[in-house]
Amino acid sequence: MDVVIREVISKNDIRKFVKFPFSLYKGNKFWVPPLINDEVKSLMPEFNPAMKRCTSKFWLAYSNNIVVGRIGAIINADYNKKTNQPTGRFSRFECVNDMAVAEALLLRAESWLKEQGMEIIMGPLGFNNLDHQGMLVEGFDYLPSIASEYHQPYYKDLLEKLGYTKEIDWIEFRLTVKEIPEKALKLNELIKQRLKLTVLTPHTSSQLLPFGREIFDVLNEAFADLFSVVAFDDEMKDYFTNRYIKILNPKFVKLIQDENGKLIAFIIGLPSLSEAFQKAKGKLFPFGFIHIVKAKKHPQVVDLMLTGILPSYQSKGVSAILITELQKSMLEHGVKYAETTGIFETNHEAINHWKNYEHIQHKRKRCFKKSLK
Repeated sequence: MDVVIREVISKNDIRKFVKFPFSLYKGNKFWVPPLINDEVKSLMPEFNPAMKRCTSKFWLAYSNNIVVGRIGAIINADYNKKTNQPTGRFSRFECVNDMAVAEALLLRAESWLKEQGMEIIMGPLGFNNLDHQGMLVEGFDYLPSIASEYHQPYYKDLLEKLGYTKEIDWIEFRLTVKEIPEKALKLNELIKQRLKLTVLTPHTSSQLLPFGREIFDVLNEAFADLFSVVAFDDEMKDYFTNRYIKILNPKFVKLIQDENGKLIAFIIGLPSLSEAFQKAKGKLFPFGFIHIVKAKKHPQVVDLMLTGILPSYQSKGVSAILITELQKSMLEHGVKYAETTGIFETNHEAINHWKNYEHIQHKRKRCFKKSLK
């Protein structure tokens, strides 16, 4: 296949970039389409403040003037300073099953990163750890959450043939929601009393919004040493708060404060919107928002989007409080399953915690790397 690589420059190019997967995954019952306008804005610095802290370029691959692939390259200077390693990221890679297309796209990203002085390329990774990250390598017959990823099964082989190797994996679990043993409930209360903790459940988005920056303060401390993570500044905290708080059902958000009213931990559950997003087909209007509103009200599945615990409270039973309190709300609302988002395969404490529940480990995502020297 003859391949031409063109840089994404105009808003029309960005829309082509965002809409390419809609044709690539057409008819795939497991792919969950994003909201087109949200994805377009995420690639525009006037809407996405993360782009101001990174250097990036994006490209489309054409054959016979038809889009057959896409890729982005990102340099997160803050992360490179943190790790003292000149590393570039490839992002949002998608293509038809053709080695010539994959090679042309990845070589273009590699060449640009080398020109910027990068010595290693890793990916798929986004602007930060709440952006698109990881490539699905196991679990193609399961619906992903809207915070996770779905990819073509042939991507792994294409990357490996082009010299990419594994850096790290994320794994995901499906948990069956069951009645909480009385022993666990009593232990939960004992831990709260011993540590003098208070659990809050916001009832409305307006009650949850004021906690936005505090949630990200906890996240910054809890995730500080993790792979691919850079602390969120106030602009990024506000960006994610305003972008995501509105779609949450506050009943599935649990906040824990210490005796002085300081937020020390949180868990954010979200009624699964995957099927609703499939029905919306990338658009909120005229009818997409109706599917999303319905999905939030009577969920069978809740996605465990994000959990954070201050380091000084980790390994003290706080994680058990969070999941038990969330489990109470899930049982109250008839939820049957909980889906975790990606957990690093090296996070043995979290993995062992989920293994205490009836579960399956059904999905795996991978970050790949390659030397550019």
